[in-house]
Amino acid sequence: MSQLPTLRQLQFLIALSDKGSFSRAAEACFVTQPTLSAGIKELEAILGTVLVERGARGASLTPAGEAALERAKRVLTEAEDLVTATQAAGQPLSGPFRLGVIPTIAPFLLPQVLPTLRRTFPDLELFLREDLTGRLTEALRDRRLDAALIALPYESTIISSRAIASDEFLFACAPDHPLAKRVPLTAEDLSSEALLLLEDGHCLRDHVLSACSAGAARSDFAATSLHTLVQMVKSGLGATLLPAMAVKAGLVDRLGLTVKPFDPPIVGREIGIAWRKGSARADEAAQLGEAIRTLLDAD
Repeated sequence: MSQLPTLRQLQFLIALSDKGSFSRAAEACFVTQPTLSAGIKELEAILGTVLVERGARGASLTPAGEAALERAKRVLTEAEDLVTATQAAGQPLSGPFRLGVIPTIAPFLLPQVLPTLRRTFPDLELFLREDLTGRLTEALRDRRLDAALIALPYESTIISSRAIASDEFLFACAPDHPLAKRVPLTAEDLSSEALLLLEDGHCLRDHVLSACSAGAARSDFAATSLHTLVQMVKSGLGATLLPAMAVKAGLVDRLGLTVKPFDPPIVGREIGIAWRKGSARADEAAQLGEAIRTLLDAD
């Protein structure tokens, strides 16, 4: 039987690719530089080819090294899944769990649910990452996250998701805005309104535009966050649509804005939990989503 690479050698190769030098890779792996260098040489001997080009300015992978790198990442991920699945079988929702959350959900939902989640699952160590949907789903695909709270719908052949809550859109404007006293307020009333929106990359921007299919115009201004957006509204630059979850969490408190529901209501987005298909923690992700749904329903 042929000699096989060790997981440690594969870790060395991945670290060397990430860091670009033997010294920095050794530091990242908590070993000495000679130990890492010897591990790479042993890996090259086992595979029978040169994986790393060594130079005065650092190290880079050869084409064979790049091919080995992709497989090394998959092998290590499968090994990590083996450990995770075995541990989860003994005690679900325990140990480290990497959860991503989009910025238009994180500051409004997490403070509401985290204290109870910690009491309900005392052995669960949540590591949180806030980022845009595209980067979170990429991290799910690359197995750098176990699950993510995102806005649905989200279509992907390798990502599964489950809706856990609906989020209504509310109209926000200055008190002297022409629509501030409109009763009832309908989506059609926005047909000539230049709405303030988040900048490109935020899924909430797309959901607002979809909800206003009657033809609302877009303002030239774009905000980087909901907190910036409401300040723009306060300054009289225009009106916008806000998620009811954010308003309920105090986003517009003490700003003096008029916030109105639509009649009929506009359900702007579904909040859901997503995970990579085939993940060893798929059942735990679904269980965590169900726990969050229960907390939101009880509130």
